[in-house]
Amino acid sequence: MQWEQDILGADFESHSFVAAGPDGVERTATLVRLRPPRQDGAAALPRRAVLFLHGWSDYFFNTDLARFWAAAGYDFYALDMHNHGRSLRPESPGGYVDDLAAYDAEIEEACRLISLEGAPGPVALMGHSTGGLVAALWTSRHPEAVSLLVLNSPWLEMHGSSLVRRAASGMVGPVARLRPQTVLRLPERGHYWRTISSAADGEWPLDERYRPRMAFPVRAGWLSAVLAGHARVARGLEIEAPILVLLSKGSANGLLWSEEMRRTDAVLDVNTISARALSLGRTVTVERIDGALHDVLLSPEPIRSDAYSRLSRWLRAYG
Repeated sequence: MQWEQDILGADFESHSFVAAGPDGVERTATLVRLRPPRQDGAAALPRRAVLFLHGWSDYFFNTDLARFWAAAGYDFYALDMHNHGRSLRPESPGGYVDDLAAYDAEIEEACRLISLEGAPGPVALMGHSTGGLVAALWTSRHPEAVSLLVLNSPWLEMHGSSLVRRAASGMVGPVARLRPQTVLRLPERGHYWRTISSAADGEWPLDERYRPRMAFPVRAGWLSAVLAGHARVARGLEIEAPILVLLSKGSANGLLWSEEMRRTDAVLDVNTISARALSLGRTVTVERIDGALHDVLLSPEPIRSDAYSRLSRWLRAYG
């Protein structure tokens, strides 16, 4: 297996691979790892591993997150899933998938590659937003492969309630079946990007090839796949592994910019997500963090430090 210098620079490496799902389609994904220099004389002892899944229309770039996990005793890996980030290909629609289970093969292959690196046992799995939904669904189908599940603002339900989801499914379903790659005419919003990007009001350098300001076009097949995932969560996943859900205390989801978006989740309805999180499994911890953004760990200081402290405390209990 050949690792190459990653776009994140020193200490980060990446490896692109192809995985074929049950449908026989080969999809390209990219595994990223943190490899900090070892101290002189330090023994190369086996360490646990964590695998991070990004959100929709996103990619892995949070080096602070990687170094947090490394300090906690884990080898850190992140997966840029197919049609995202480092795995984008010109001939494929950005962010598109018509079944969230299409990610299964590349997640399985990433776990296999991680095991070849010497990590003992199952991985800790972490996901953000849509990646959190994918992580929860994958864990429910592969319970033996996951020791811990950490979800950062996971997209577990539509805004408002399951009634909204059912109504949306009724409208999108026929289009998704007949013309799945149809682009839906929905309002574009760059408010969340504005709060995190160093090119606007945030502090994080984002590569706009991988994380566009207005996100990828919303296609009928993709939205139908997400809604099906929400329905599966609503029925209950019965995950046995301990689960941590990090959320902002509040939401600001308007179409127009408001200053409240600097200290809330500008993407999801966190009250609905908080309630739905209890459907995930038997041992669920929900941390609501005042002032946090949609990606809690991209929030301004000292808010993200508070979030990392809560994550660290949870790991001491369950890690």
